[in-house]
Amino acid sequence: MEISTEVGESRVRQTRAAAERYRWSGSERDEAWRRRERGEAFPDSPEMLAARTARLIQRNGLPVEAALEATRTDALDQPQMYERILGVAKDLQSWSFLPRGARAARTVARICVAENGREIPIGTGFLVSPRLLLTNHHVLPDATAAASVIVEFDAQVTVDNTPEVSRRFVLAPEVFFVADSALDFALVLVRPDADGRQAGDTFGWNRLSVQTGKLVIGEPVNIIGHPSGRLKEISIRENRLEARLDEFLHYQTDTEPGNSGSPVYNDQWEVTALHHSGVPRTDDQGRILRRDGQPWREGDGDDAVDWVSNEGVRISVILKHLAALPLDEARRACLTEMGPESGLGAVTVPPPAPPMDERPAVEPGPLATTPRTGLPAAPGAFGGSRHVVFLHGRGQEEGVPEVLRRNWAAGLNGGLTRAGLPTIEPADVCFPYYAHRLLQAMRPVEALPHPPHGAVEAVAPAPGSTRRLYEQLIVEAAGRAGLPGAGPGSAEGLGDSVRRGLNWLADTTDLDRLFIAAVFADVAAYLDDQGVREAVVDCVLGEMPQTGRLVLVSHSLGTVVAMDLLTRLDPAVEVELLVTAGSPLGLDGVHRRLLTGGPRRPGRVTRWFNAWCPIDPVALGCPLGDRWTDGPEEVAVANPVGQAHDIDEYLAHPEVAQPIGAALHAAAPVAGAGSAAYGGATP
Repeated sequence: MEISTEVGESRVRQTRAAAERYRWSGSERDEAWRRRERGEAFPDSPEMLAARTARLIQRNGLPVEAALEATRTDALDQPQMYERILGVAKDLQSWSFLPRGARAARTVARICVAENGREIPIGTGFLVSPRLLLTNHHVLPDATAAASVIVEFDAQVTVDNTPEVSRRFVLAPEVFFVADSALDFALVLVRPDADGRQAGDTFGWNRLSVQTGKLVIGEPVNIIGHPSGRLKEISIRENRLEARLDEFLHYQTDTEPGNSGSPVYNDQWEVTALHHSGVPRTDDQGRILRRDGQPWREGDGDDAVDWVSNEGVRISVILKHLAALPLDEARRACLTEMGPESGLGAVTVPPPAPPMDERPAVEPGPLATTPRTGLPAAPGAFGGSRHVVFLHGRGQEEGVPEVLRRNWAAGLNGGLTRAGLPTIEPADVCFPYYAHRLLQAMRPVEALPHPPHGAVEAVAPAPGSTRRLYEQLIVEAAGRAGLPGAGPGSAEGLGDSVRRGLNWLADTTDLDRLFIAAVFADVAAYLDDQGVREAVVDCVLGEMPQTGRLVLVSHSLGTVVAMDLLTRLDPAVEVELLVTAGSPLGLDGVHRRLLTGGPRRPGRVTRWFNAWCPIDPVALGCPLGDRWTDGPEEVAVANPVGQAHDIDEYLAHPEVAQPIGAALHAAAPVAGAGSAAYGGATP
């Protein structure tokens, strides 16, 4: 049988299967339609709306400023807030939409087969690594078929509507070929060109992501392909996602048979699905219908079919399928080229941790003096009567205080420069260092590069009150990030709700699960163990200025320590400015356990300024104004993906650096002003 004939027959089988799935998923589409009629533009689940919103912001698909502007004026619940943000992202596209689309289009190729002296287009494919092409199984059903086709890139017209000179490649299925008929995908290696250059080095390739949050029901989709074998075309109008099944997506858009194997993009040009079939209207007997209502016959051609929707295979499902395949080392290495977000990178799995009752008990022991201590400010800094203090967060036990202080100062100086204010010298800053005290009181944890579940379990506190608080904090933070309610996990291992919470936080913030778990484990240990708290506060207190005016800049766990510290600080110290960045103070499980007794602004603080990032998992309780009496001035900032919790990124924003710089160069308050300021009034 000729390949083009086999492709046609396979496509009909896939079309019938798509029609069957469309029929049994009708109730989901009907519910989405009813919700749209009630005014919901994106009738999806709360968790998907939350994940999509977080991904948009963290990938700069929508500026944080635009998101805040869209939600600032009205009192909105979380689903309404997400829908408002998604609406802005749908209606307004940045200038980069067009060039990014053009860049994505170059990765798309026409697949042709030579039969009887002529080339017949049979489908579309697109690059997902420098040398791997993804298309449909019904286009390339086996390695033999793959070895006989031509892959043609730049089969398109130029900006002047004249044909582009295309580039032709052949495939190397003997090196790598994987396919699955149920998911209708084929992944095959593209042979380098005559100069030895990989196709992806010339045309680029699509970074696939196994994470959720790429598309919600009601959002637009964009398809690039070769409909009916024509030169490359793009479908970007009147397209939207209709339904999400376990393995497939249904969406409205104009496609034709040659689009089999096309990438289905969101508006940020992330691949969400592999297009594989139109969905035809069928009768009660499951027969495909023509546009005139009569049963369709294979000789009628595709143009006669009454198409009602389209179906694509979810990219995340394909990636999970690939991850589970028993491949040899060479072929597994090919998959790792698809990038870290694909979830196909090599991971070394450590042996499982022993049960809790088999682990050796670790006594906190005496808090001995260590060579690493805090750093005082240079004598006479800021006139001698004003002091700047940086109070670090958790995870600094391997850090050198001098280096840490320089990094904080470098971030702040970047923000001060952008704000048009004088910079500071690192040596002029007081830098208390308590990381060693915190570490000595906690169970040691071996760091792992890309830890699976076992390593996350290892950082969890032992069963008891600290473990319960740790679980509560994770579940609460995940709920603030949009995950529907789940109770705390069981005492044996990480409970399902905690595990789901960690996965959700990692997916929506793009930070490692171990990092997130470790932060909350340290916060829980500090808040729950009075001995740990006293040791840390005493350590910091011993390295603080004892008189004068104070500008206290704190981060992460350091913001919690700062709140406790203010209850013990010498009355001779005037706190002119408190800055909290990346703070967990908005979580109920945190502020209820403060020495202040709850979310009440410290009376001795003249001005309080809080900075938070929407994709920082530690700051998901922000903004603080809803919970804290007479709360702080606040600003939301857009930190880079993967660095959402970094203090140097927070301080580099001019809107964060400005109040610090202004406080450093303000005139000293007149006599009596200090006592009035202790009343907590915000200037």
